[in-house]
Amino acid sequence: MSTSDAAQATPVSESSREPAFRYTPALAQQIEQRWQDRWEERGTFHAANPTGELTGTGGARATGDPYFIMDMFPYPSGAGLHVGHPLGYIATDVVGRFRRMCGDNVLHALGYDAFGLPAEQYAVATGQHPRVTTEANIATMRRQLRRMGLAHDPRRSFATIDPEYVRWTQWIFLQIFDSWYDADAVRPDPATGSGQGGRGRARRISELRDELAAGVRPVPGYPEGTAWADLTALEQRDVIDAQRLAYVDESPVNWAPGLGTVLANEEVTADGRSERGNFPVFTKALRQWKMRITAYADRLTDDLALIDWPEKVKSMQRNWIGRSSGATVRFDVVGTADFDAAGAGESVEVFTTRPDTLFGATFMVVAPEHPLLDEVPARWPDGAKGAWTGGHESPVAAVAAYRREAAAKTAVERQADAGKKTGVFSGHLAINPLTGTYIPVFTADYVLMGYGTGAIMAVPGGDERDYAFARAFDLPVVYTVAPEGGLPEGIDAAWTGDGVAINSPAPDAGDIPARDLVLNGLGVAEAKARATAWLEEHGVGAGTTTYRLRDWLFSRQRYWGEPFPILWDEDERPVALPESLLPVDLPDVPDYSPRTFDPEDKDSEPEAPLGRNAEWVEVTLDLGDGPKRYRRDTNTMPNWAGSCWYYLRYLDPTNSGPAAGAVVDPALDEYWLGPRHNPTSGPAGGVDLYVGGVEHAVLHLLYARFWHKVLHDLGFVSSAEPFGRLFNQGYIQAYAFRDAHGFPVPAAEVVEEAGADGGSVYTWQGQPVTREYGKMGKSLKNVVTPDEMYEAYGADTFRVYEMSMGPLDLSRPWNTRDVVGSQRFLQRLWRNVVDEETGEVTVTDAAPSDETLRALHRTIADVTAEMRGMRPNTAIAKLITLNNHLTGLDSVPRAAVEPLVQMVAPLAPHIAEELWERLGHPESLAYEPFPVADPRYLVEETVTCVVQVQGKVRGRLEVSPSIGDDELSAAALAEPNVVKAMDGKPVRKVIVRAPKLVNIVV
Repeated sequence: MSTSDAAQATPVSESSREPAFRYTPALAQQIEQRWQDRWEERGTFHAANPTGELTGTGGARATGDPYFIMDMFPYPSGAGLHVGHPLGYIATDVVGRFRRMCGDNVLHALGYDAFGLPAEQYAVATGQHPRVTTEANIATMRRQLRRMGLAHDPRRSFATIDPEYVRWTQWIFLQIFDSWYDADAVRPDPATGSGQGGRGRARRISELRDELAAGVRPVPGYPEGTAWADLTALEQRDVIDAQRLAYVDESPVNWAPGLGTVLANEEVTADGRSERGNFPVFTKALRQWKMRITAYADRLTDDLALIDWPEKVKSMQRNWIGRSSGATVRFDVVGTADFDAAGAGESVEVFTTRPDTLFGATFMVVAPEHPLLDEVPARWPDGAKGAWTGGHESPVAAVAAYRREAAAKTAVERQADAGKKTGVFSGHLAINPLTGTYIPVFTADYVLMGYGTGAIMAVPGGDERDYAFARAFDLPVVYTVAPEGGLPEGIDAAWTGDGVAINSPAPDAGDIPARDLVLNGLGVAEAKARATAWLEEHGVGAGTTTYRLRDWLFSRQRYWGEPFPILWDEDERPVALPESLLPVDLPDVPDYSPRTFDPEDKDSEPEAPLGRNAEWVEVTLDLGDGPKRYRRDTNTMPNWAGSCWYYLRYLDPTNSGPAAGAVVDPALDEYWLGPRHNPTSGPAGGVDLYVGGVEHAVLHLLYARFWHKVLHDLGFVSSAEPFGRLFNQGYIQAYAFRDAHGFPVPAAEVVEEAGADGGSVYTWQGQPVTREYGKMGKSLKNVVTPDEMYEAYGADTFRVYEMSMGPLDLSRPWNTRDVVGSQRFLQRLWRNVVDEETGEVTVTDAAPSDETLRALHRTIADVTAEMRGMRPNTAIAKLITLNNHLTGLDSVPRAAVEPLVQMVAPLAPHIAEELWERLGHPESLAYEPFPVADPRYLVEETVTCVVQVQGKVRGRLEVSPSIGDDELSAAALAEPNVVKAMDGKPVRKVIVRAPKLVNIVV
């Protein structure tokens, strides 16, 4: 037995009848806590940077290939963890430990996404500062995760609320504020870092100002030929501010008066309610900070091809960005009777993906917020049908009433109501540019101002919704596409299938503007191309690409978030704070509630909590031109801000502030993330393995990619993408039980018994209950915590069970009763090395048999493949098979059990470290090379041949894989058990399937 302190550990026995050194939960906990302390004392998992002060164990510099593995940023909840949360953390720990044993320089750390609404809501309810709540929650989570034995580098941990982290978040915001997007600028190829990778990248505002002053760039928003010098200083500032990637804009936003704040589109559920709190969300015009993520729409779409992500996530991002190719079309709006000059000569622009169907556009629909409706005709034009007017005497009354109704609905309610065909004629008439016909312009609330141009051309012959609207309002239907053989006779629906163009133009169209545009008989692609070319030639349209993506709404009227590093001057223009004044800390406020003056009134205004500290809001500063009075911005950034860049902080956590010049040391960025220096990253570089839930497919992942690309354009990071490979883990779900009244009962107290029909019945306190399957939650009384598992089984057993439950990317049900299987595996492993009575090591130094060597090396080869493929469940199954093989031997060879312990180490690191030390190795197992299979033992030297007599197995033979039919037949007929089974009867036939089967018919 080793003389180390581990080997001399106090024997633990849970009852007087148990062996003193049995691997019990109590002994497991003792071993685990001791090794966790030792890892921390020794800095075992300190990842080594190639430069700077962060070195590896013993001060070592980086060796081996860099491998950066990361978990999605956890939010420290006050409820702590349940057993569903650690699945991803254990999986990344297994991968990291495996890669470390394969010789890689592994960086694995964990920080905390600490700004969040739950802590703020708790502060509102109790008055306790959110920081106090958050830091207590972080301490709880750190304890639970440490007890799990995760191999994180603790030097690199942080929380987004740390002042240094806030400083850098604000610094990044200032870089974005100080940038604009030059759509014509050439950028390098993301895969090579040189050459031309396309056009469009962020540039510094100073460069834009210089080009405007030099006259090499036209002044945006001003007539051609306007000189920059002719603008006033304030006009110049307005031009510049309008081009920034971070800008302030008044536009329709998602307003949740119940929360007292605005929300990004991604924070609104499909039901039109807030993701947090489930409050109704309305459309309201407010002046807010935005980020110009739309400038990056093409790159965010195209660069998905450079990264190794699940196709489901890529599709979700493509769909959210929503790139569509088509054409913009200008419809002139004409004056009508009693309509003043304000209505004459206007035009409405629409976007359509099907310009080939324009011959069938028989009406238009604009959103209730469309500026065309700000002035409408005083009376209905001749020919206005009764169904169009909604019973109102004039368009003025009809539009005003409809606008009021639409404003009371959420965006989702408006979309849901589209099937009800609500709408009203605006009194405006537009001209179809192809046919020259007058078409009525309606307003309907299913058209949203925030999408497209806020106006659509309606082609009822080819769109089901347009068709239903046309039927409800007695509007004409013109079909412009028909299948081969023509439209079905008596068709009373839109034709949305494939076909060729018809009625384009109609045979009786007469002298129309587009008489020279003949699409009839053409397929969709060619018809679209010709229609678009005609629109461009005649100056009434152009080929266009549009996006569903909207600029990122970045303001929140909350307390618990990063303050903006922005001041507002006497002219109400934004001024960036100097970097030397960062961070801007949150002030004390009398209460933390983000609110509105009336949470039931969608027209109420937000009241930001930061505005309640007048001394903080109003400041006098000298920014280089003498002391001046400024007003701080009272909004805060959304919690997504901190999670956009946290992976960079892991690389360089001691970077102390903007004086360092960059958010991360370029050498460290290049080493860990660069696509050229890091052979394990993809062509765009980034984190080698990022593990988290698919629920972040749009929000966090899209925002982080945007920030990273801005930083890449500005030269702060070397990789084109932040995350080279993404893996979405499944979820651990659980059974819940309800009594006869439908109330949940404690799942742990439910008894399962066999029913009369052979199935299971469930009872609680003697009463029958029903079982359902879903997520864990306190309300369902089915939560199992890691602390309970540590107490009952130990962390290693818990880890092995979670990894053995099934493929990592699939969800699986939790069943505490099944954990004992993982416990037994580790207990057998322990007994194969340690005598349970004495604690002595029992292995032998005798050479293993060929059979054991074949089993060992086949396991090494298989487990290596499974671990590289992130299939720990199948790796565990193979380890159990090898362990069972060793258990069946009279004595366990050291040469066989030591590689087994090494292979177990990534999965159950504490017991592996303990056994490794007891086997006489003084150094930690963490950096021991993972076993390598010897090819000699992977060649199958013999195979088992089954011998049947009359179809029943009577014997087995170990034979050469190359044995011939005659030799195998003779061996089978001579096998003693077979001879006995034949009982002297003559052989009628011998069926041979060499080398695995012989069937003897007697």
